Amino acid sequence: MVTINCTYEGGLICNAVHQPSGKTLKTDAPVDNHGKGSEFSPTDLAATALGVCFLTMMGIQAEEHGVKLKGSTAKVEKYMSEDVPRRIVKLVVEINFCKGIPLNRRGLLEAVAINCPTAKSLHPDIVIEHSFNFPD
Repeated sequence: MVTINCTYEGGLICNAVHQPSGKTLKTDAPVDNHGKGSEFSPTDLAATALGVCFLTMMGIQAEEHGVKLKGSTAKVEKYMSEDVPRRIVKLVVEINFCKGIPLNRRGLLEAVAINCPTAKSLHPDIVIEHSFNFPD
């Protein structure tokens, strides 16, 4: 179990403290929903969680198989509903790998990414599209 303590600071700003590490982050409502957009929004964090979960799960497998993944990136596009209630309707994840990923490990990396804990925790109505790009 991990505890995260969140405090409303006013002006739609929240502060979250990750208890195991003591690290903090702030959130703000997005500009299109009464905020200033000065920080990640709560739904931005959900999109971010998916991208870093893809990379983390691939990183675990890469380390176990001696594959260098450093420098690989994830870009996540978040699409919100236009109706009420506001919600994430689609996340598009683009993975751009560094050079040198062995052909025989690419399928494994893709499989662990799309089955990451965050992807499996999101509501099934959220469309998740993904692409995996290898430079070589």
